[in-house]
Amino acid sequence: MALQQLWEALKEAIPVYTGLSPATFFTVLALALAVYHVASGLLGSSDQRPREREEESQPLPPPVQLGEITEEELKQYDGADPKKPLLMAIKGQIYDVSLSRMFYGPGGPYALFAGKDASRALAKMSFEDKDLTGDVSGLGPFELEALQDWEYKFMSKYVKVGTIKKSVPETGDGAPTSEPTESTDRVVAKPAEDGPSETAAVKTEETPFGADVAKE
Repeated sequence: MALQQLWEALKEAIPVYTGLSPATFFTVLALALAVYHVASGLLGSSDQRPREREEESQPLPPPVQLGEITEEELKQYDGADPKKPLLMAIKGQIYDVSLSRMFYGPGGPYALFAGKDASRALAKMSFEDKDLTGDVSGLGPFELEALQDWEYKFMSKYVKVGTIKKSVPETGDGAPTSEPTESTDRVVAKPAEDGPSETAAVKTEETPFGADVAKE
């Protein structure tokens, strides 16, 4: 009973103090509450990430030239350590891709390419582990052309900081292979030691003919 009297009094007061009908008044009130809720949500979410914005606004350190390193050493720059630059190689050339950490860093769509020479994977647009290599043998012309486009993109956008050291093939005993020049010389020289030379053979054949002439 009391609530009904309060509601009747409120309906009479709204037109007097606002000049609006009760229905219009409550519609405006609902819209105002909705706008306040949306605005507070946006402001609240922006305040929750001040640290992320500060990190994004901080300038990146200048690229460090590494020179020639091995593929194993390149794996240290896959983005796992935020203090180290983010590196990636294509066709043996190493580039600093820290500028695109959102793509090549941890959690990015191309994160598996970081810290590796991904030439074959880029050429084939493959995300398989077997293609994460710098070996481009057996690729078709379209794949090689795609790889060339990737290289031009890297050259124009990122700074080259080094190259991948090429491994030298080794023999079974662990020593690098070398051409057997000395043994070849010995093989060539050997026939001269084993048998008479052509000159000697010619003289031997000519000697009897000269002796016959002298007798005549």
